[in-house]
Amino acid sequence: MIKPAPVKLIIQIPCYNEAATLRIALDALPRSIPGVDTIEILIVDDGSADDTVRVAREWGVHHVISHVRNKGLAAAFMTGITNGLALGADIIVNTDADNQYKASDIPRLIEPILKREAEIVIGARPIGDIQHFSPIKKGLQKLGSAVVRWVSDTNVSDAPSGFRAFSRHAAMQINVFTQYTYTLETIIQAGVRNISVVSVPVGTNADLRPSRLVKSIGSYVRRSMATMGHVFVIYRPFRFLGTVAAVLLGAGLLLGMRYLYFVLTGEGKGHVQSVILTAILLIMGFNTLALAILANLISVNRRLMEDVQVHLRELRLGKPR
Repeated sequence: MIKPAPVKLIIQIPCYNEAATLRIALDALPRSIPGVDTIEILIVDDGSADDTVRVAREWGVHHVISHVRNKGLAAAFMTGITNGLALGADIIVNTDADNQYKASDIPRLIEPILKREAEIVIGARPIGDIQHFSPIKKGLQKLGSAVVRWVSDTNVSDAPSGFRAFSRHAAMQINVFTQYTYTLETIIQAGVRNISVVSVPVGTNADLRPSRLVKSIGSYVRRSMATMGHVFVIYRPFRFLGTVAAVLLGAGLLLGMRYLYFVLTGEGKGHVQSVILTAILLIMGFNTLALAILANLISVNRRLMEDVQVHLRELRLGKPR
């Protein structure tokens, strides 16, 4: 009988000036989990100016990786993923240093991966029950998750949640291009690459500090929409540009048919502007359609390059067991 390979879990925590809350988050982490042989903690210090690193080392975390300067949450997340893979993780869990998520739910979070039912698991917060979320923020969270579900063709109920688990195979395929946050982009990537994603309900703790990611509702909406638009163009270029082309061509055809109607009824004079606008819309539509086809070909080439990148990562860091 073949003995199952040991399972190593690495819990990564991106940190930026988290000395005041980090110890609370670390104390809550589980020491053992059924089905997991080794649990290690990785702190990614994103250029902190306080005692974050000292707190982490005094607590006894296994690994501390530091950025010389602050690079942002997305970069810190990717640093954790890369180093987690290098350290031999079979499963990587990402959580926050402000103790937002209940660490006791980590076993529930990784269970679908241990059972090979999913490769990425996202902790779904009870958004409606979180008291420090305003009604506007709750509504925006639900709307944003719905948009991400549509773009990614996944069934994620809480897309902005940073409490998530990755199998080694899924982590090998992650690339984050945006600088604001990784949460939306990784879900869309998973949908494009046909990586199985599921959500599990998780609990949250009382708010220890204001969110640094959501400085204001307006800023959060603008940056989230910009991120989704950027990622949508990268991963769904034909759907995005094809939709624009269809709108332009449709408008041009409708105006052209309107002008043709006037001509057939003997009222064609005085509608030269319609002809000019029709020509402009049709030209723009055909050009956008051509651009959509070209972008789709570039997207295919990018996917091939990503496959090569995954292969190189496996050669350098070891294939998933």
